[in-house]
Amino acid sequence: MAGEHPELDELQATYKAAVEAWIAAIHNEEALVAVNHSVAEVDKWEQAHFAEDEMRSAVKDAKAKYEDALREKFFGF
Repeated sequence: MAGEHPELDELQATYKAAVEAWIAAIHNEEALVAVNHSVAEVDKWEQAHFAEDEMRSAVKDAKAKYEDALREKFFGF
């Protein structure tokens, strides 16, 4: 079925890439939770949290665009 709907394939790929980036951000934050927290480490940990939150927002946006395109294709709205 891949290739029949290139616009959907692209939106799906964008969504998948966003999820993978979000997973990487979660793992980065997780790695920083396990260290001895000096002030510098706490700053890195906080920044990792903000990056994870940004990635989560990107995933939600990509998912919404993909869902909207699927809704349009299958239901016409």
